[in-house]
Order: sequence, then C-alpha cells, then structure tokens
Amino acid sequence: FAKNKVEDMVAMMNEHPLFDDYWASKNADLSKITVPAFIVASWSDQGLHTRGTLEAFKKIASKDKWLRVHGRKKWQDYYLNWEKQRQFFDRFLKGIDSEVKYWPKVSLEIRERFFVGNFRSEKEWPLARTKYTELFLNASDGTMSESPFKKEAQGRYNVNNINDKTQNAKFEFKFTEKTELTGHMKLKLWVQAAGGDDMDLFVAIEKFDRTGDRVPFQFYCNHEDGPVALGWLRVSHRELDEKKSTPYQPFHKHQREIKIKAGEIVPVEIEIWPSSTLFERGEKLQVIVQGSDIYSYRLPKSQIIEHASTVNKGEHVIYTGGKYDSHLLVPVIPAD
Repeated sequence: FAKNKVEDMVAMMNEHPLFDDYWASKNADLSKITVPAFIVASWSDQGLHTRGTLEAFKKIASKDKWLRVHGRKKWQDYYLNWEKQRQFFDRFLKGIDSEVKYWPKVSLEIRERFFVGNFRSEKEWPLARTKYTELFLNASDGTMSESPFKKEAQGRYNVNNINDKTQNAKFEFKFTEKTELTGHMKLKLWVQAAGGDDMDLFVAIEKFDRTGDRVPFQFYCNHEDGPVALGWLRVSHRELDEKKSTPYQPFHKHQREIKIKAGEIVPVEIEIWPSSTLFERGEKLQVIVQGSDIYSYRLPKSQIIEHASTVNKGEHVIYTGGKYDSHLLVPVIPAD
C-alpha cells in the first residue's frame, strides 16, 4: 500500500460542491506549455480522458504539436504505436532526424463500429470545414428533423428509482445519405422538474444500423458495448460562461446553484463530448436522456463506473416544438 498522503476526492466533492478556489488550484495553465508535444486521445474514453486530452491540445502554446485520436482500446493502441513515440523522442530529445517532419498535424480515426474505422489526416482540431446542423426533437413521436416542429409536445419519465434504466426519453434521426459526424455536439433542452427543484440529466448518443441493431463501440479500457458519445448536466448548474462558450461547446460556470421553481420550464445546454462516427444511408442516430447513468458497470475485480446518487425526484419533463427549440447540434463534415 502507498504511504504517501492522498486527498479523499469524494469527501472534497461533498465539501466543495461548486467551482471555487480549491478546484481552481487543480487547473494548470496549459497556455504556458511550449515544449514539443505528441498528444494521443481516444473517442473511446467518454467520461474519462477524451475531453481533457483534446482540450489540452487546443490550449497548449507549443509550436511543434501533433494530435492523434483513435477509437480503440487505449493501452493496446499505446503499445502498437511505440514506433511513433520513438520517432518523436529521437527528434526532440536526441536531435535525430526522423519521420516526424512528415507527420500530419492531426490524424483522426473515423469510426464505423467497434474496432472498425479508417484514419484520415487533417490540418487542425476542431475541423474548420465543419457544418454544424440542428436536429430538432419531437417528443410526440420520438423523432428528430432538420426542420423545426411547429406543434409543441412534451415527453416525461419517472426518476424516483435510480436503478430503473427503462425510464427515459429517446429521439431518433434516420440519415438519408452517407454522413460523417466528427467533432463537438451540443444538446439543448427545455425541461421541467415535476416534483423536485433540480435535475440530473444524463445523455448518450447511439448508432443503429439499417437492420435496427444497436452498433457498439469501445468504451473505457474494458468494455466493448459503449456509445458514440456521452454528456451530462445538473440543471441547477446550467449558468453558462459566456466568454468560454461557443455555439457548439457550452462551458458552465459551476459557481452557484440556480434551483428550478415549481412549474418553471428552463433551457439547458448540455455539452456532448467529442466523437467521430460514420453513418451510412438508412442508419440512425439515437439520443437517450434519463435521470441516471445510461451505462454503468459493477463487475468483479473491475472499476465501478456510475453515479451512486442523484438530486432527482418525481418526473423529468422535456418540451419540444413551437417556442421550445430543443435540438441536437451535430458536426457534419462535408463529403468533399
């Protein structure tokens, strides 16, 4: 057992529920990093390392920096690509000429399903040619459309039992042509807490093939049944940091709680972590919204991946159509 002192992170989360000086002290100033960097991220670390690694690539000030993003098992990928690491260290630690000077600045795997995908070279991250597209939600039939729905509708689900994974709202969009989604997504919802004053919202993006079967992806280190991407938000933390937020990536302040009043319907913007997925004509994208972890694992001799408790009570109500512009913003990459 380690004898070094460590912080009790669960206790500190309870003691510091909002972003304060304690949490600010954990944030490194990445803009001060100027050394050469070879950064490897994975779409498959949703909820763990994916976001932080990609944010680091964007923020560091290094003149010489490269990004490689895969969707596979990270430790396997690490050992399969040791030669790239050697070339990088030879160049910048030993001054030995290597293949690094021919590397693309960005290399991304465009995933189709678990361990199926192709890598492509790019010049920047996020991709400058991205066409952000709104897919509007319709709670009356669980569909999505690129055109807003005129008629207002609402969907609701019970959140009193955290272990009941059948209580949720689902929305589907069927692609009429081959479509690549690579980058950031954002889910905007108009919501109401029926029976409570706060909400914990968990979101998953999933892919279904043309036969209606769910398409699995690599998830964390061990699991092969994961989603396209994940997002989540406590609604009382919905206040945006306007200086940091972009139309496709909301940043929340987390500095105060804004509770929901009885009968109040409020808008929320939920960041969906970056991903890259190819959808063929006839395949579907599905959005799941519920009050507890959509994926949770409690396996012997494995990590426990779940939130043990939430602030949820009663029912969650999602409003769509008319004045309620609930939608999923997706990063479409033009075919040309």
